[in-house]
Amino acid sequence: MGLSRLFNSVFSSFSTDIGIDLGTANTLVYVKGKGVVINEPTIVAINKKTGQVVAVGEAAKTMYGRTPGHIEVVRPLVEGVISDFEVTEEMLTYLINKARGESRSFFAPRILIGVPSGITNVEMRAARDAAKNAGAREVFLIEEPMAAAIGAKLPVAQAVGSMIIDIGGGTANIAVISYGGIVASKNLRVAGDHLNAAVMSYIRDQFKVLVGERTAEDAKIKLASVHNENEVKEIVVRGRDVVTGLPREVVITDTDIRTAIAPSVDSIVEAVRSVLEATPPEVLADIMQRGIYLSGGGALIPGLADLLEEIIRVPIIVVPDPLRAVIRGAGVVMENLELYEKLLIDQNDEPTPNLA
Repeated sequence: MGLSRLFNSVFSSFSTDIGIDLGTANTLVYVKGKGVVINEPTIVAINKKTGQVVAVGEAAKTMYGRTPGHIEVVRPLVEGVISDFEVTEEMLTYLINKARGESRSFFAPRILIGVPSGITNVEMRAARDAAKNAGAREVFLIEEPMAAAIGAKLPVAQAVGSMIIDIGGGTANIAVISYGGIVASKNLRVAGDHLNAAVMSYIRDQFKVLVGERTAEDAKIKLASVHNENEVKEIVVRGRDVVTGLPREVVITDTDIRTAIAPSVDSIVEAVRSVLEATPPEVLADIMQRGIYLSGGGALIPGLADLLEEIIRVPIIVVPDPLRAVIRGAGVVMENLELYEKLLIDQNDEPTPNLA
């Protein structure tokens, strides 16, 4: 055992190792030996007069759209990558301190962060620097589809093809994995936030009513589906009439939401096709036999798995607890870091190329 490995082994026995699924919509934190200890919305409220953080996570989300002018509610990640470095750093500092709790050790923690496949070196450096400035001793990165595959208990280290579609809040990561590496992948900027925007646009165009992002997200969660259902579902949404400027409420049905998200669903289907077309025949044969795994919040959309299976003609398996697949994988890696070290993004590595 080398000196650096020996020091790391000694430090890790005294420090808190942490895995973070730094998502556009939600951030989950795993502490080695304890499991998932935090699941908070990726939202921060800041007092613009003082520059201080007012609230993070769920507390900040309740303030969204309801604050006075000097309080700004920020979502520091856009489409899976850091858009506001300083706010991300503040949020990570808060989450790391909360995760370490009263058992805070003298040594700073090692941190593993899940990042979208195909991100640039600049984006990777931003994630590393934000975590280091937030108090990390050492920062490791893992591509989210790889973490999701580990969380789904797929044989990622073996010479057998596995395919996973992870549809999160900011991105949909589609990847084919074999022998510890990503064979083909596509990072699509079509995911939960994109669906929310599509619902907002549809309600504005069809009903002439402006609604907020939270209202659109609520409608999506309650009504979204891919296939027609026997029972018609509907909810009342409230917003501002674009003509009169006055408050107004309208009734939205599942058919409306299905129509609104249809182009986004088509984009995901086409992205899956393009990844399969770029997959070597031998690996493709494994996928046909073993199926494609679906994770992330998008996996919960009723009918999506059936639609993909109908079009792609390959079995689609929704992983257990799909919302936590990435953080489960990050947790497995943190518990056995030496075993999974080769699956991490090396400091000098180029990220896996994203299919055009």
